Amino acid sequence: MEKNEQQMPRLGEPVPAFEAMTTKGKISFPDDYKGKWVILFSHPADFTPICTTEILTFGARTEEFRALNCELVGLSVDSRNSHIAWLKTIREKIEYKGMKDVKVGFPIIDDVAMKVASLYGMIQPGESQTAAVRAVFFVDPKGVLRAMIYYPLALGRNFDEIRRVLVGLQTIDAFGIALPADWRPGDEVIVPMKGDDQEKVPEGAKCYDWFFCTKPLPKEEIGRKLGEKV
Repeated sequence: MEKNEQQMPRLGEPVPAFEAMTTKGKISFPDDYKGKWVILFSHPADFTPICTTEILTFGARTEEFRALNCELVGLSVDSRNSHIAWLKTIREKIEYKGMKDVKVGFPIIDDVAMKVASLYGMIQPGESQTAAVRAVFFVDPKGVLRAMIYYPLALGRNFDEIRRVLVGLQTIDAFGIALPADWRPGDEVIVPMKGDDQEKVPEGAKCYDWFFCTKPLPKEEIGRKLGEKV
């Protein structure tokens, strides 16, 4: 096993804890974020084009995520000074898809030694020995890893999907249901079933067979529960 390859974090388990310096000062993760959802994401390098589009997008949509009780934490294997210079360039010089003068308000971790990247399995030698892939970790308010998505270096992330996953996880927790393929807020949801006991099917549910039942869950009801227009 390569030195920088370690076991990846596992879904349903507490995320690995660490302390690190960031563009916003020192953080203790996940302790500093108790009671909040966190999206921890990595990018390969500062001053690169795909990463610039992603930081712009996360920066422009930060308040949208915060409205869902979710904080953002970024990382690359560059220094804090490099991050700060890059963010200054983005704000002062870059306009992309209507996004300009974007001030990034979330911390970006200084990880030159690749300690956090290695701890979270962000270094994938098949892609690069020295750069983190585009990993996304969804951490719940208890510090438990709930979902993760990995993208290769050459493919930028889908931010609507990142938001959909966050809202989906919060909806699952709030209503005790499951979600079908391509679910969006307002679509029908899956009713958890135990065996073939049809007597426990909730009123208003539609069953396709004994193991597969759905029910309506209006978008407005989700919004009221999550405290945000979803």
